[in-house]
Amino acid sequence: MNIVSVHNRYLLRGGEDEVFESEASLMTQYGWQVTPVVEQNTYPDTMVKKIGVATDCVWSRKWYREFTSLLQRTRPDVVHIHNFFPLISPAVYYACRKAGVPVVQTLHNYRLLCPAATLYRDGNVCEECLQHGLLRGVRYGCYQGSKAGTSALALMLQIHRRMGTWAKMVDCYIALTEFSRRKLIDGGLPAARVRVKPNFVLPDPGMREKRGQYALFAGRLVDPKGWPTLLAAWKQLRRTIPLVIIGDGPDRERLESELKDPALRDVVYRGRLSHDATLDAIKGARFLVFPSEWYEGFPVTIAESFACGVPVICSRLGSMQEIVADGRTGLHFRPTEADDLAGKIEWAWDHPEQMEAMGRGARLEFEAKYTAERNFYLLKEIYEFARGSRPSRTQREEPEPVLV
Repeated sequence: MNIVSVHNRYLLRGGEDEVFESEASLMTQYGWQVTPVVEQNTYPDTMVKKIGVATDCVWSRKWYREFTSLLQRTRPDVVHIHNFFPLISPAVYYACRKAGVPVVQTLHNYRLLCPAATLYRDGNVCEECLQHGLLRGVRYGCYQGSKAGTSALALMLQIHRRMGTWAKMVDCYIALTEFSRRKLIDGGLPAARVRVKPNFVLPDPGMREKRGQYALFAGRLVDPKGWPTLLAAWKQLRRTIPLVIIGDGPDRERLESELKDPALRDVVYRGRLSHDATLDAIKGARFLVFPSEWYEGFPVTIAESFACGVPVICSRLGSMQEIVADGRTGLHFRPTEADDLAGKIEWAWDHPEQMEAMGRGARLEFEAKYTAERNFYLLKEIYEFARGSRPSRTQREEPEPVLV
C-alpha cells in the first residue's frame, strides 16, 4: 500500500511526534511505501507573521497547491493526517477530495472540540466549548493564554464546521480510546466513521528482570500533567520512598525550585533523557506514577510501562482509567487529590508482591493490545474501510468549492 503521512510538528517534541514516526516505521517494516510530509512550527515573532499564521491556519493556499502537486506525483492509496495545525491547515483535505484520495485523520487530542485541544482550563477539566460553543474558549483565552490567538483558532474550527469539512472530508477518524471516541462523537463527528486504534510500542523493550528500586514520573513538565500534585503527595508520605522525575518543559525551573524543599530530599530530577534511557528508567522503577489532570489522548509512556511489566498509578480520569485497570495493571487515585495519591503510593511500596503481579498483568495487557503487530492490522483495517468509503479516481464526485 502507498501512504502519504502528514504531520505538523510542535515547537517542543512530544508524544504525537513519536507516534507519527513509529507508525511510518511500522508500515515500512511491513513493506508499504510511506511518504512523510512534515511541517515544523516556528514562533511568529512579528505581527505580520502572526497574522500570516492566523490566516494560514484557516486555509493555506501554499499547502493546497503543494499538496495537490504531491498527490499527482505520488498517487497514494490513502493520506493519513496526524496534525494539520497550525501551518498545514484543513486545505489538504480538499486537495485529497479533488484527487479522489481517501483521508484518515488521527485525533491525538481534542482540537476539533476545544481551542486548547485539552478540554482543560485553570487546573480543571473544562467542557464549556463542547457544551456551549467555541466563544467560551475565546472568552478565557484558552489557546496559549491569548484571546487573539484563541479567536483565530476558534474561527478556523467554526468556518470548517459550517463548510462541512469535519463531516464530509475525512473518510475515517482514529480515536485513541473508547473514552475519546465518545467525546468526539458528542462533539459532532459522525459515529460511523470514528474507529478506535490505540498507540503502540515499537520496538518491544521486553519485560524487566528484577524488582524496581524507585517510583517514576516521566512526562512533560506542565501543570496539566499533574507534577505539582505529585510533589504535594510526596511531602505527605510517612516513610522514605525514592522518586525519580524525568522530562522537560516550561515548568522546569519551577520544578527545580520546588525540589530545594527539604521535604522532597528523596526526589531526584534527571532532566530529559533519550528514548532508550527512558525505557531503562522505566525498567528500574517499581511503578510509574501518572498523575495527569486532563483527559489525555493515549499516553505512550503508559504503554511503554506495560511493555516493561511496570504497573501504573494514575488519575481516575478520562482515557487513563480506561487504559489502566485498577487492581489488575495498576492503581487509580482521585485526580488532583494529593492525599489520596500519597495513600496509594505508600500501599504500592508496602505491597511489592501485589505490585509485581500487577506488572505481570500489565505485560499481558501490552501483548494483547499494544504490540506493533496488532497495531498494524488495526491500521490496515482502517485504511481498507477508508478506501471503501471513497469513490475511485475514475468515479469520484466533484470536489467541494475551495478557497484557492
